[in-house]
Amino acid sequence: MVCENSLVMVSEIRDEVTALLDRLPDDSTIEDVQYHLYVIDKVRKGLESVELDGGLTQEQVEERLSKWLV
Repeated sequence: MVCENSLVMVSEIRDEVTALLDRLPDDSTIEDVQYHLYVIDKVRKGLESVELDGGLTQEQVEERLSKWLV
């Protein structure tokens, strides 16, 4: 039995891939498509992580990176 949530998720993914293909130039390679899908996936996972676990403030990031900042 197929879950309704799975169908919605597949539909959203299909729409997102279609939109990506529409944005890319006609001479894009499969590697271009793979790269863009990879970036989209990483951004989505990062946003989900922030929603679930919270994020850092600008000040916290600057403090953590201060040893590398000039």
